[in-house]
Amino acid sequence: MFCLLGLAALLAPFMTLAANRIVAGEGITVWQLADTASVLPGVLAVMAGLALGVPAGVTRLRLGGSILGLAGLLWLLQQGTPALLEGAGDYARVSPALGFWCLLVVLLLLMADALAAMAPGPLTRGALLAGIMGALLVVLSSDGLAELSVLKEYAARRDAFGRELVRHLGLAFGSLGAAAVIGFPLGMLCHRRAELRSAVLPVLSFLQTIPSLAMFGLMIPVLGWVGNTVPGARSIGIAGIGFAPAFMALVLYSLLPVVGNTVAGLGATPPAALEAARGMGMTPRQRLLRVELPLGLPIILTGLRIVLVQNIGLAVIAGLIGGGGFGTFVFQGLNQTATDLILLGALPTVVLAITAAIVMDILVELTRRTPEVSR
Repeated sequence: MFCLLGLAALLAPFMTLAANRIVAGEGITVWQLADTASVLPGVLAVMAGLALGVPAGVTRLRLGGSILGLAGLLWLLQQGTPALLEGAGDYARVSPALGFWCLLVVLLLLMADALAAMAPGPLTRGALLAGIMGALLVVLSSDGLAELSVLKEYAARRDAFGRELVRHLGLAFGSLGAAAVIGFPLGMLCHRRAELRSAVLPVLSFLQTIPSLAMFGLMIPVLGWVGNTVPGARSIGIAGIGFAPAFMALVLYSLLPVVGNTVAGLGATPPAALEAARGMGMTPRQRLLRVELPLGLPIILTGLRIVLVQNIGLAVIAGLIGGGGFGTFVFQGLNQTATDLILLGALPTVVLAITAAIVMDILVELTRRTPEVSR
């Protein structure tokens, strides 16, 4: 399946050549990127990588094939970019096209499938993630890809990119921290008191049904009123637009997964474990800290994983109300019809979300306690 999809993608335009950054580009197939001698090694590497992914039972071979195919894609980009730009004009831009993105997705899915079949442990997955991220940084910082349009957009906005990265991380991780500070105690209270749980969880579920753009919009008049009427509020950044309404909206969206998973995690403690703790003379507080929280921690961390990945994506919308983050580039690109400027905001968001999901999955697995089998 992977092989057929990849071969079909080789027939689609691999790159586009445009006269400038905002006009539609002309699709260029693989064989039109450069001379045959330059293109052939990359094409053969991609085809060999796809062929190695055919045997379903040999996972290491499939993993090696995906790596070989990705190296072939990189080779084609490095050979095609300068060849297409030669004599095309000072404002000409080249970008990856449909064929490249389809091949990239196919090869990454092949890699993910091989890794899932190998079932590496959490520490091994962490090492693999670190290696992949390191290789990605080396590739992006190399001179061979510097002429790609999306990297030219980055070079023109290097300082702004750093600022928006900090803002995006502040929105995602800051709202996660605030939701944890509010949600953990509230979840513990809801676990202990059924009447509170039946009142709080429906309200938080209702907040989740509000569309994200509407939630951001609702925060504007509320925090605008606070900023105008509460002394000192505007001096600390609370206003109708900007970081504050985006942050508050993300916190509200985060409460249900945190509170709900805290209740579910604490409620998943086996009754036998609680009875044993009572028999040992533990107080309710000791049972909570020594029995219920340790056993429920994987479920609680799963809630934090949901929140973090969700907020990394939702933080893009903050750019629409002046909240900063990578959404700033996305909406600037939409206004200018500059596709690569949109990608400058979208691609880092995707990488952040995937990385956060993998890291949180590793933490969940490390905290999951499996009973030892007596021999």
